[in-house]
Amino acid sequence: MKKIVLTGGGTAGHVTPNIALLPRLKEADFEVHYIGSYEGIEKKLIEDMGIPYYGISSGKLRRYFDVKNFSDPFRVVKGFGEASRILKKIQPDVVFSKGGFVAVPVVLAAKKNHIPAIIHESDMTPGLANKLCIPAASKVCCNFKETFELLPEGKAVLTGTPIRKELFEGSRTKAAEFCGLDADRPTILVIGGSSGSVVINNIVRESLDDILKKFQLIHLCGKGNLDERLTGKSGYVQFEYISKELRDLFALSDLVISRAGANAICELLALKKPNILIPLSRAASRGDQILNAKSFKKNGFSYVIEEEELSTASLLNAIRDVSAHKEEYIKAMEDSEMSDSIGTIMNLILELAS
Repeated sequence: MKKIVLTGGGTAGHVTPNIALLPRLKEADFEVHYIGSYEGIEKKLIEDMGIPYYGISSGKLRRYFDVKNFSDPFRVVKGFGEASRILKKIQPDVVFSKGGFVAVPVVLAAKKNHIPAIIHESDMTPGLANKLCIPAASKVCCNFKETFELLPEGKAVLTGTPIRKELFEGSRTKAAEFCGLDADRPTILVIGGSSGSVVINNIVRESLDDILKKFQLIHLCGKGNLDERLTGKSGYVQFEYISKELRDLFALSDLVISRAGANAICELLALKKPNILIPLSRAASRGDQILNAKSFKKNGFSYVIEEEELSTASLLNAIRDVSAHKEEYIKAMEDSEMSDSIGTIMNLILELAS
């Protein structure tokens, strides 16, 4: 039996792609172990899957001044020692990293112990954690062709992001029953990120009466962002957060309005959902969502509205445009090279493990 160590954490986006790989890894008879931080979000998610979990010390390496910058490098060094001891004990054939700062000491320890490591970069430009890991990695999986120019020759592989199998198994009927909506009426799903987006929430609600003339709307607005005044409004339903029912909501949705985080847009691509992307502005991020969205627009997968240009008029115009050309968007997504991300990544894992 081959052994693999998965790593990644800090946010759900650094864990759920690893979880998406689990069924195929088990089918291929891999013994799976996971290294994450002591008490990060990844710990509960992985332990709930019944996977052996090992916690290590983790520190964030920042580009800006913070008093923790003086102590966190020591946490990383401690984590490297812990990861090295764990890898020597498990003796895996390969390591797969989805990123986050907890993955840095694991990938570096794999290099020290002559264990091949595959890392996955979701965004077009590698984040700081993956920049530190790239020299130690055997292969770098990525979502954008543009990323190839930023990586050492021969390391980059266009894979897309592993998508959970259950997302493809949603029921339009179940979603309609859950939301109290009509299964036969065109439906828009709005996803503003796990914490929601005040900007998107406000514009969607300002545009609601016009949208509801032709569509139903499901609004995932983030914790604490429900508008009680709109409760019970015909054709509109709002939730702070949705977990297991998300696959059904996707099945009911004919158009999705979303932020442009890499995992989110790869899900839309895999599900072939016509979409409008509203990337997080440069003022609130390093600009990776803007680059992600521009690439998807260039490839014909998405309609993009910059946050600074978002208004009732621009949103309604985007909805009309995507609705009129939805078949063109679907065709472009069907023709994408990233139609089987899990299969491509599994081939890499099997190749390096042998």
